[in-house]
Amino acid sequence: MIWLLLSFGVGLFVGAFVGWLFYIRQRRRNVQLDEEKQLVHQEKQIVVEFMHNLVEAIGAGVGREELFQHIVHASILSTGALSACIFERTGKDKLRGIAVEGLFPPQHPLPQKSRDRLATRSKFIEQILKSEVFEMGEGLIGSVARTGKAVLIEDAGSDPRVIQHEDPALKVRSLVVAPIAFRSKILGVLAVANPADGLAFNEADFSLVQSLAEQAAMAIHNSDLMEMQIEKSKLDLDISVASSIQGMILPQTFPDNPALEIDAYYRPAQKIGGDLYNVIKLDESRVGLAIADVSGKGVPASLLMTICQTNLRHFAQAFRSPSEVLKAMNREMSEEIRRDMFITIIYAIIDTARDTLTLARAGHELPLICTHSGSEAKPELNFVGSEGMALGMVPPDIFDYVIEDRTVPFKRGDIAVFYTDGVTESIDDEGTEFASNRLAECVRVLRDRPAKQINSGIVSTVERYTGQASFADDLTLITVKHT
Repeated sequence: MIWLLLSFGVGLFVGAFVGWLFYIRQRRRNVQLDEEKQLVHQEKQIVVEFMHNLVEAIGAGVGREELFQHIVHASILSTGALSACIFERTGKDKLRGIAVEGLFPPQHPLPQKSRDRLATRSKFIEQILKSEVFEMGEGLIGSVARTGKAVLIEDAGSDPRVIQHEDPALKVRSLVVAPIAFRSKILGVLAVANPADGLAFNEADFSLVQSLAEQAAMAIHNSDLMEMQIEKSKLDLDISVASSIQGMILPQTFPDNPALEIDAYYRPAQKIGGDLYNVIKLDESRVGLAIADVSGKGVPASLLMTICQTNLRHFAQAFRSPSEVLKAMNREMSEEIRRDMFITIIYAIIDTARDTLTLARAGHELPLICTHSGSEAKPELNFVGSEGMALGMVPPDIFDYVIEDRTVPFKRGDIAVFYTDGVTESIDDEGTEFASNRLAECVRVLRDRPAKQINSGIVSTVERYTGQASFADDLTLITVKHT
């Protein structure tokens, strides 16, 4: 009986002891879970505050380098580290120090002459770090950038990957290096050194720095997008202004000459184009007409077109011969035209007193002349050529030697059509050009209509031929009827 009671007491004691141990273990586990939850909550709060600071910086319109400095500063405040540095990835797969705070140790050994200058520590170290460049894969910084994986070094003193310096102020005790990556694209590397409490970085610190690097990458990406949008808006405004100026430069009305009916049509392929035309009254019986095509498109072509237009107006009044006008323009503009650009141009003078058309052609498409003797006569259509090379293509002495005037009759009922290659080089679905023969047929069919309707008829025919209302190149037409 006594034995049974003793056994029962021992069993009860053992059961109570085991239950107590389970309770203590569970309590410790609960405390640990609470601590982990608290750390996660703290990390979330830190990351949210970190992002809030970066969003404010981006909203304030800070530059890229200043944004990096904000990230470094926020990283130190968030982790309690003594120093931090960001290495930005450049276009040539190199990493360059861009922002630093605190005495972050240089990641290359310092030369002896540099060690002697450590009295000015803070600024000097900053200069050293911002001059440091790493190849992808070079050293600890380059290795993290190449692999895209963060590194935690709790005891940096025993890790051969960490560069140590003689100066105690630059001693690395503990280090976290994390990639700044957005959608697998490496933008840079964030490195944080030496906790302020003298302890080593732990897994919680490691997780926090990785989170900060991820959020920094998103902030940098968004900042770049905002900067691109701002630049695009500025460019759109510049293009809009250039387009308006171009519209003012191209004439909308033409000189009053009762013997001539003139119409011009201009459609740029982009917001601003490289084609130009002009109609200039020279005297009571003479009218000058010009059409030109600047190589290329966009703003450069538009600027060159403006210069060409200005010179044309000036020299058209100074010389009676079309070839002399083009010679003067080529001499004046040779140094202003880039080597990869040129201008093809025709300048013609119609003299209604003499019923003639005199032209000089600098590499431009041949003008089309339709002679019309009467309603019963069959019209003759001829492309009129003359020798000449494009403006800006050859030196003035060669240009002057080649260029020549060509004079043809231009009587009542005749039609002259000047155009750019946007007309004849438009292609259909099979890649076949509209070509000059189709242009001639258009003019033959439309010859009895007013000049404006001839132009609109040509454009409509080209649109039907290509199957589209927009063209890959600028399209310009000038049609003149001798009435």
